[in-house]
Amino acid sequence: MKIPNFTIQQLLEAGVHLGHKTLRWNPKMKKYIFGKRDSIHIIDLTQTLELTRLALEQVYKTIENNGKILFVSTKKQASEAIAEVAKDTDQYFVNYRWLGGMLTNWGTISNSIKKLKRLEMDLVAENRGFTKKELLKMSVKKDKLQRSLGGIAEMKKVPDLVFIIDTNYESLAIAESVKLGIPIIAILDSNSNPDSIDFPIPGNDDARRAIDLYCNLVKETINNAKSSIPNQTKKEPEKENTENNQGKTGEELDREKLDKKFATDKKKKLN
Repeated sequence: MKIPNFTIQQLLEAGVHLGHKTLRWNPKMKKYIFGKRDSIHIIDLTQTLELTRLALEQVYKTIENNGKILFVSTKKQASEAIAEVAKDTDQYFVNYRWLGGMLTNWGTISNSIKKLKRLEMDLVAENRGFTKKELLKMSVKKDKLQRSLGGIAEMKKVPDLVFIIDTNYESLAIAESVKLGIPIIAILDSNSNPDSIDFPIPGNDDARRAIDLYCNLVKETINNAKSSIPNQTKKEPEKENTENNQGKTGEELDREKLDKKFATDKKKKLN
């Protein structure tokens, strides 16, 4: 398992240790707090280091087993970053608005995705037969659906893992994931609620440098996991040979090997 190397120094430089003001903290985060400075909570980076590695191991296992990850963050600071890493690694994302039932009511969401694809096809068709007013309405509707569903348009089933930045923003996504038993990785700032999070990563969830660091680590882990998956096509001939040899005795197999060897030697002499 190839997990990216990173250090506490990198976490410090990215501002991962900086929590919110002490007045805004969630007492449930107490075990992840190192102390406070200038009325700001300081997150314990020794725990962040270890917990991030555990979370990345889960990412690796998910991809290694041909699973899919859904990245979720609708806050402005992280929306572009999670969309970029999801697109680059062929995963899914929600970065505009979480629609109620996005996971628990997948049938309805699937119908909305089909509607989005039909609108896209109608708008690019040459002989559309629509008026300018109709096309304008269709375009507005398509853009609205694209913002909400574009990141999951190719998702055929619920994901195998959910990665969340800022649990306070994404309470609906957490509730639906928990209901379906989908494991959750989440960045937890000092004002977050760690309940229901399977793989917590204590850290700043507002600073762009910190968000970029999380995304880059996950991206590298996904790419490492993908490169470790063996090429199935190379194994097919071996499998075929094994199936052909089933039911044969050792003597019969040895006889076949000798026959092949004699045939090869005979060809060489004739040439």
